[in-house]
Amino acid sequence: MAAATAPSSNRPVRKMIAQNKKARHDFLIVDTFECGVVLMGTEVKSLRLGRASLIDAFATIDNGEVYLHNVHIPEYAFGSWTNHTPRRVRKLLLHKGEILRLIGKIKESGLTLVPLSLYFVEGKVKVELALAKGKKTYDKRQDMAKRDADREISRVLGRRAKGRTD
Repeated sequence: MAAATAPSSNRPVRKMIAQNKKARHDFLIVDTFECGVVLMGTEVKSLRLGRASLIDAFATIDNGEVYLHNVHIPEYAFGSWTNHTPRRVRKLLLHKGEILRLIGKIKESGLTLVPLSLYFVEGKVKVELALAKGKKTYDKRQDMAKRDADREISRVLGRRAKGRTD
């Protein structure tokens, strides 16, 4: 049976499990990586039910390996004694070159690793990991002011297009 692909492209379809929407608000995203995750069987079953939370999640690099912390995957309801711990540390799968590049960027410029989303691609669980820089409070206010200004401009242009001048 052929794999499900998006129409008009050869990229596999992503089935979203969880997103960290606050990460894009709190951090300036510099670069993103797609990583595999080492999981137990009951974790995958729980994820197939669409149950996970990336709130307060982050990644670290220890001894040349990347680990994901504070991701909450609830216990599988039909699991037995083999059930997993909901907030255990999970290993991420990246190529050695990518890990070395991440280590260099984190040490050089004070960046951090933040998971943006958790999803299935062709039956495998993937994490979109972002190399990010924390925003200051005034940066967030500037972003909100710019968004409000853009919204007002589009409103005025829409009124003009309709022939209104109120």
